[in-house]
Parts: sequence; structure tokens; C-alpha cells
Amino acid sequence: MKNTHNNKLLGSIALALGVTLAGCSSGPLSETNTSLYSVNQPVVERTNFTLDVDTTRSGLPITEQQRLNGWFETMDLRYGDRVTIEDPSSNPAVTDAVNQLAGRYGLIVEGVAPTTAGMLGASQARVVITRSTASVPNCPNWDGRSDSNFKNETSKNYGCAINGNLAAMVANPEDLLEGQSGTGETVISTGTKAIATFRDAEPTGAAGLQDAQGGGN
Repeated sequence: MKNTHNNKLLGSIALALGVTLAGCSSGPLSETNTSLYSVNQPVVERTNFTLDVDTTRSGLPITEQQRLNGWFETMDLRYGDRVTIEDPSSNPAVTDAVNQLAGRYGLIVEGVAPTTAGMLGASQARVVITRSTASVPNCPNWDGRSDSNFKNETSKNYGCAINGNLAAMVANPEDLLEGQSGTGETVISTGTKAIATFRDAEPTGAAGLQDAQGGGN
């Protein structure tokens, strides 16, 4: 019995020591960053908002259109949001009705809707707004408060200001992940507009020097 008790005690001490050591040691990226890359990067999160509407063969009744438009206003539908429809009947009239309402806010109905919770009733469709937000977690980070820097590591707060402002100002947070895809076409009139404006501008000294007259003792 005494040996068993000692073995349990030693095992508990070893386990506690192992947990302590594991807590003190972490990955090299989180502890020491000797590069000029920022570990404080924007994180994009998506949230889905849903509204189930009643449908008919001709699309959406007037009452449902008013309800949907009121929901769009309440949600402050804006650039960067993604509007999709889950319609088991695949009725194009429903898509057209939702598309016309979303068009008032400068958006169009996109492709496949994301998976959401809950079952749809008979003759119902689900309108989904997918909204993305960007933030930089753990910023500002003032963990490194000591002036000594024996590891020559970058400040733990490095990148918080620039990336935090970028995450706050970007109109569409999804651009931080993929960016905008171009059409592959070059519009000459738009591309040369800035150059033409610069070339056609009158030099600032063309009118000569002003006759500045002043008095005084």
C-alpha cells in the first residue's frame, strides 16, 4: 500500500510538471518572430442571416415583397453582402422578384446558398444574406513590455495598426481573402485619362509671378 501511494504521488508530480512545461513552451511563431512578417493578420468571419418567405407560381406576393424589403432595410443591406436563395421549387419568378428587391441596394442574387439550419415549409423559399467582417485578434498587443530584446525579435504589436486599419476600412472584407477578379479587358479611355489630364494641365508658372506689394517699417 505504501509503495502504491508513493507511485501515485510521483505520477501526480510528474504530470503536474509536464503540464507546467507544456504551458511554458509554445510554437516558435507565437513566441519569437525574428522576421519582418506580421503575425497579427486580419481574420475574416462570415455570418448568415435568413428569412423564409412564402412563394407562389408567379413569384412573391406583394405582402412578402414588402416584408422582404423591410428586412433588407433593417439589415442595412450594402456592398460586400452576398444575397442567395434556397428555393426547393427552383422557380425563376422567385429569383427575379428577390433580384429586383436586392437591386435597389446595388446587389444581385448570386449562386448557391450556404447550408443553414431549419427546414423549409411547403411553398417557401429562404433568402440568405451572408455578411463578412474583418478584425485583427489580440490587437493591440503590448505583451512585450521589456526594453531588452536578446532574441532580436519583432515587436508583438507589429502590424496591429496597419492591418487593423485595413480590416476596419476595407469595403468588402472578402477582398482580403481573394481580391477582385478582372475581366481581362483593358479600357483605353479609362487607362489613359490620368495621363491625359497630367499632360494637358497648364504649368503652374505659366501666368508669371505675382506682384506682391507689402508695407511696413
